[in-house]
Amino acid sequence: MSNARSIATTDSRDDGAARPSHANAERRYENRAGWAMLAPACILLLLFIGIPVLLAFGLAFTNARTISPNPARFIGFDNFTRMFSDPTFWYALRNVAVFAVVVVPVQAGLGLLLAVLINKQVRSSVFFRTVYFLPVVTSMVVVSLLWMFIYQNDGMLNQVLAKLTFGHWQSVDWLNDPRTAMGAIIVMSIWQAVGQHMLIWLSGLQTIPGELYEAAQIDGCSPWQQFASVTWPGLRSTRNMILITITIAAMSLFTQINVMTQGGPRDATTTVVFEAVRSGFQQQEMGYASAITLVFFLIILIITSIQRRLTRER
Repeated sequence: MSNARSIATTDSRDDGAARPSHANAERRYENRAGWAMLAPACILLLLFIGIPVLLAFGLAFTNARTISPNPARFIGFDNFTRMFSDPTFWYALRNVAVFAVVVVPVQAGLGLLLAVLINKQVRSSVFFRTVYFLPVVTSMVVVSLLWMFIYQNDGMLNQVLAKLTFGHWQSVDWLNDPRTAMGAIIVMSIWQAVGQHMLIWLSGLQTIPGELYEAAQIDGCSPWQQFASVTWPGLRSTRNMILITITIAAMSLFTQINVMTQGGPRDATTTVVFEAVRSGFQQQEMGYASAITLVFFLIILIITSIQRRLTRER
């Protein structure tokens, strides 16, 4: 009898020792499978983001050119000294700042307004979602070319304004006037991307429980009070993401400028990214262009870090 008990005790101990080892083996297998699935994304990030960033950082301190028989030579901080003394760089930085200050709140606000309006389960809500989102899926080059025709002297905008003023409107060449060129780019950019942020706001709105609105109605809250007390707090994570993504997109303004104005007139629409591309590919000064992109990266990093700190949940 005692022998049987000792055998049973030994078997139970063996089973107890086997279970942790089996669990550890399963855990190691799951870790290997997870890393295997993550490896392709890591490799792509390394090839297309990590290595180019390191190359740009290294080239920023050289006089490298796109096509040159002479090898790149280390020149220290000469590219940065030239950049900070170049008025075109400061014009580009100012234009980007103006663009971001206007586009970020207006685009986010219009997207939220449209999302709230079509959040109601009405028959035509799907139609309006499609209409508002259509410019987003259209190529930015196509949209820019379309708006170039709208902004011409004899374009649709001037014709509509002339009819509304009964012929008293004098045509304006919107993209060739330094006073109106950046404003025209801003209007077109807001129109093109507001549908994307509308859908992001809409996805956030649909995560808010309906019981909260019912409780607010029972308490006698007005629609504005419901928005301020229920909707806006419930969109905390959504608005933080939208704020950061719109800011980065606004600071990276390039395609519209490249297609519509080429940085003109008189650098009124030059942006930092456009100046970097123009320096690197048109003027073939890759070292100087790398210095611009490196400073621009640090600026965006600082701005987004400040935004994350100000909007983090306390």
